[in-house]
Amino acid sequence: MTREKPKNLWQSRWGFILAATGSAVGLGNIWKFPYITGEYGGGAFVLMYLGCILAIGIPVMMAEIALGRRGRGSPLDAIARVVRENNGNPLWKAVGGMAMLCGFLILCFYVVVAGWAFAYTWKMVDGSLAATSVDALAGVFEAHNTSPWLLGSWSIVVALVTLWIVGKGVQAGVERSVRWMMPGLAVMLLILVGYALTSGGFSQGFEFLFTFDASKVTGEAFLAALGHAFFTLSLASGAILTYGSYLPDGQSIARTTFVVAIADTCVALLAGLAIFPVIFANGMSPGAGPGLIFMSLPLAFQQMPFGTVFGVLFFAMVSVAALTSAISMIEATVAYLNEKHGVSRVKASIASGVVLIAISMLAMLSFNVGAEWKLFGMNFFDILDYVTSRWMMPLGGILMVILVGYCLRSDIMRDELKLPTAGYALWLFMVRYVSPVLILVVFLNALGWLGFDPLAGWYWIAGAIGMLAILGEVLAPRVRLEFAVH
Repeated sequence: MTREKPKNLWQSRWGFILAATGSAVGLGNIWKFPYITGEYGGGAFVLMYLGCILAIGIPVMMAEIALGRRGRGSPLDAIARVVRENNGNPLWKAVGGMAMLCGFLILCFYVVVAGWAFAYTWKMVDGSLAATSVDALAGVFEAHNTSPWLLGSWSIVVALVTLWIVGKGVQAGVERSVRWMMPGLAVMLLILVGYALTSGGFSQGFEFLFTFDASKVTGEAFLAALGHAFFTLSLASGAILTYGSYLPDGQSIARTTFVVAIADTCVALLAGLAIFPVIFANGMSPGAGPGLIFMSLPLAFQQMPFGTVFGVLFFAMVSVAALTSAISMIEATVAYLNEKHGVSRVKASIASGVVLIAISMLAMLSFNVGAEWKLFGMNFFDILDYVTSRWMMPLGGILMVILVGYCLRSDIMRDELKLPTAGYALWLFMVRYVSPVLILVVFLNALGWLGFDPLAGWYWIAGAIGMLAILGEVLAPRVRLEFAVH
């Protein structure tokens, strides 16, 4: 089969690394990962998390990048082409379609959350956050969300900036933007860490994050590490597969994947070193989520020298992190319209934007006039979150590793990954037997169906991996034959 000629390529490997890292680095790195690290054993949790990244994050990310580069297109088109090369069942392209839809739906509620960061950058400048207590700042946050015009306006700003960048193209828009946004984010983060060093609470923040406490390594901690390892790298949402389709031939997929995973983890830990010393220096309790970012931290900044300047810097950094993730979520849809249907990037961005803004406004209304519009006890915002994070991403991840591990000829992935024999054998083992079981654990836990403590019942997981390995070696050739269309 003649491989698809790439229509767009990154100018360099660093263009891909910066874009993929930007996709991975989002709000979860800033308000969730540092907290769960401190809560679940510090250094012990970091080691467990890195193990989960090696077992689930890196193998699946390598698979997605390889599929994207091999198929040279949007997730739907790329998978369709690779399956066609494999003489496989064309229905597999539905996995790519689900990934595209998942990323788009996530963005529909993500722009609302990203709008908080954009709005708070301005609020920090104009003095709107001048308050004397966390409760007062909670009132500011609530007032912002209960105003459809205010909340909706900032959500639209995020959507329009995202669409403007993506509409300019892969090199002139996406790559050029991440080339200054990601180094800018790193510089802002390092300045904030330097500021935290002078806060008087750095030793407490460092201890909270990195003290090795094995007693806190529980089943709950393992599930937190496993879930974050899967979700943080933007897997099964179409973003990484699409970015992989722009990666030039000859660039090492394994090396770039490791760099992205390391950079994502470092940003999350540095964010913790920037945040928690300021919190501890002001006698506040650490926490996770919007309460930490939009209530506790603004008050802490106000009580410190030059706090307003560093508060603006902090929310600008959060805005950049949110924007780089938003860009990756819409890129798959724009690429599909551009490549499959011949629509220009500008028109594809406008068409995607109309739908995006319409759906995101419904998500925005969940915080105010539409708060009581519920289905199965959930408002529209919660439904989007539930469907994508608990169903579409884990299910898409499982189907992706089944496709790559069992249904494609081995030479297809071997040609793309270009790993030494031992390295390829290890990657294939992880993708076929370890990653599917661990993603299934994430899936069942997200739905509340797991039914056992994964550390106390580790033998269930080990047994499932072992049984899958035995069956896989027997069934893999037959599976590939069954999925073939002659």
